[in-house]
Amino acid sequence: MIAVVGHADLTPETLTLVEAELRARLERQEDGTRGVVRVGAGLPLAFGRAAREAGRPLVVLLPAQGSVPAVLPHRDRPAAGELLRLAEQMRLVPYDPEGRDACVGADERMITTSRRLLAVWDGSPADGRDATAHLVAFARARGIPVEVVWPPGATRRPPTGR
Repeated sequence: MIAVVGHADLTPETLTLVEAELRARLERQEDGTRGVVRVGAGLPLAFGRAAREAGRPLVVLLPAQGSVPAVLPHRDRPAAGELLRLAEQMRLVPYDPEGRDACVGADERMITTSRRLLAVWDGSPADGRDATAHLVAFARARGIPVEVVWPPGATRRPPTGR
C-alpha cells in the first residue's frame, strides 16, 4: 500500500496541482498497488480522486469509537462521503478525529502498514499544528521510502490569528 500525508492548509490551486502529481505518481506504480488515506477534506480527497483516476484501489480509514464510526468534524463530512464512494475498502481505526495527537497516531499506524509514503510537504519543520515533518521522519526511521510531493507553484494558506 501507498499512504499519503501532508499539509492540511493547502490552497485550492495547490490541491489541483497536487492531485495531478499524485495521479501521475500512482499511474507509475505496479499493478494492484493500493492507496490508503485517513478520511478528511483537502489532501485526503485529492488523493482519493487521484487514486481512482489512476485506476488504483483505495482504502479509506475512518475514525471509530468502539466498533462504530465516530462523528466526523463538519468540515470533513462532505469529503468523507465522496471518499467512501471512491473507496474499494473502508477500515475503522480507533482515534478521535478532533484530537491532533490522535490523528497523528492514526497516521503513524497507517504509515507502518504501508510500503511507501507520499508526503505532500514543503520541507518545513513540525510546528505544533502541522505534523507532516514528523510523519516523514517517522517513516524514514522505519525504513519506509518517502516521496516528497511539492509541485512548482504549490503554496499553503497563511496561518490564521489565534
